[in-house]
This record gives sequence, C-alpha cells and structure tokens, in this order.
Amino acid sequence: MKKVVIFYSELAGYTVACLNYFKQLHPNVEIHLVSWPVNPEAPFQFQVSETIIRYNRKDFDSAGLIRLVSDINPDLILCSGWMDKDYLTTVKSRKKSTRAVLLMDNRWSGSLKQRIATFVAPFMITNAFDYAWVPGNDQKYYAQKLGFAPAAVRIGFYSGDTDLFSISEPRKSVAHRFIYAGRYYDFKGVKEMWNEFIKFSNNSNTDWELWCFGIGDVEPIQHERIRHFGFKQPAQLADAVKDGGVFVLPSKFEPWGVVVHEFAAAGFPLLLSNEVGAAAQFLKEGKNGFKFNILEPGNLADAFRKTAALTDQELLQMSNESRKLGATISPQTWSATLFDLINRN
Repeated sequence: MKKVVIFYSELAGYTVACLNYFKQLHPNVEIHLVSWPVNPEAPFQFQVSETIIRYNRKDFDSAGLIRLVSDINPDLILCSGWMDKDYLTTVKSRKKSTRAVLLMDNRWSGSLKQRIATFVAPFMITNAFDYAWVPGNDQKYYAQKLGFAPAAVRIGFYSGDTDLFSISEPRKSVAHRFIYAGRYYDFKGVKEMWNEFIKFSNNSNTDWELWCFGIGDVEPIQHERIRHFGFKQPAQLADAVKDGGVFVLPSKFEPWGVVVHEFAAAGFPLLLSNEVGAAAQFLKEGKNGFKFNILEPGNLADAFRKTAALTDQELLQMSNESRKLGATISPQTWSATLFDLINRN
C-alpha cells in the first residue's frame, strides 16, 4: 500500500473535493492529512472522506511532526509552501526513500523579496524537495527561478470543485448581475469594486445588479443595486448563482484564485483584475470577459459598462467559452498528477 502525507495550511472545499475524488479512484493509497484550523473568515464545513486520516496541525510541534512521519513512513510528502517552518523541518528530516513535493502558488513578480529568495532558496528551501506542483505556467517560472528543473515542476495543482459548479449544457441566458464571491478584505479590492459599481450604476440606465457573497473586516457599502448575502458553503453558493451572471474578482493580490475556475466551469463570463493569476488559464480577453486595473480609478466601471453593453447573444458566447476553458482542469486531472508523483521512482 502506498502512503502519502500532506502538510497543508488552510483547507478549502476544492482541496477536499480533489482528495475525495482521488480516494475514490485509488482506495488503496493511504492518505494522512495534516492541516491548520479553519479560518473564521471562511468557516467551511468539510465532508472529508472517512478513509482519509486527519490531524490538527496545532496538536504537533516540530518533534511531533517528525515522529508522525517516521511512524507512517510515507512514499510521498506534499508540503504547502515554506511558511510553516515545522513542516519544512520535517520534510528535511525524512528518509531518503520518501520523495517530497513543494506546493506553491506565488507568481514571479521580480520583487526584491523574490530576487533574494532565488539566491537563498536552493540552499534553504528547494533543496529539500524533489518536485514542485504549482497552479500554472507563471508559478512554474517562479519555481524554476527558485532552483527546480523544468521537468521537476508539475502544473494544475489547483482545481475547483467542477462536479459541484460545472453545468452539463450551455446556458440559455445570462442574468444581468455581476457576482463576487470571496472574503471582504482590503486586498480583495471589494471597496473599490463597490464604488466602481456605484459609479457605473449611477451613470447608466441599467438593470444590472451586483451580488456579493462573503464576510470579512471591510464594512459592506450599501446601495440599492448591491446585495450582500454573507458567507455561503460551496453547495449553497453553487445553488445561489445557478441562474448565472458575470463573475468579477477585483483583487489587488491574487496568486491564483480557484473561484475563477469554478465560475468559469459554471459558464460565467469573467471580469478579472490584472493581479488574478488564474486569468492566464481561464480568461481570453474579449472572448469570455475582460481584465481591468483595480488601482486605476474608473477602470472597473468601464469594464462594467462594456459588459452591460453586450447583447444577450454575445454574453451567451462568452458564457460558452468560459465553460470550455473551465473544463481544462478538474479533480480528474489533479488526481492523475498525484498518482504519477506517488509512483515515480
């Protein structure tokens, strides 16, 4: 029996969906999952397969994690980044027969911090791993800058829960509403989004609304055409947006953004800030949506205006293109990559 230990930060529904799907395909692979406690700003209720052995990160110090891995004696360790130093120490202490995979989602920006990382990582971080598994090509480039050979980097690490969000047939209509789903944090650009929508709405004779799903420390702005629904579990969110619309993600910082994948799979045209990493995979400018600069006043309002000016047929064409792009990654492709990593010599 093959064994895998996963050192994870905050779990999300899409991660659980991928793990559960993998276990259905490969019930003889033993998975041990160590993860941080649930974030109160995203209080997901997970239905993790009973066949996955779970551990609470807060119950272990560095020595405890090392003992855990020694007792399990896994074939493979997946480690979520290098921010958890105890995780990293444990990976470095593993047996030579155990392979290790670094999970990372940061894109290369060329910042001073990242340039320093390229010098120290080969001696302090990446030398502890055999492979890196990243969401897309921008992250692959950064992994290579950190010292991984191109052949040692896999892409497609993040997959949305496509079984939950994808639609089996093309949409027949696109509702005149913009949808935001995410935390109410400053770095998510929510305040700018609300102000830009108000600017668009007040200067247009429009029936478009903005629906927002989430909670956080940014106080919601109230407006007659903005509706706040609070936090929703993934299944509740999928049901709430089943009639469609246009998805908007105005983040000032977003290395990837799995929610983009889920709404693309659901046949939503996309409005994404130029900081959203998942745009590289799921957005074709003018074909299924538009990019904008959230830090440039009026830019998102223009994107709202441009979208609202589209005909219903043009919106449907965008919807269908999103649906096709959303099918390029799935829990199936995710599981195939994990199975390959487990069985590599």
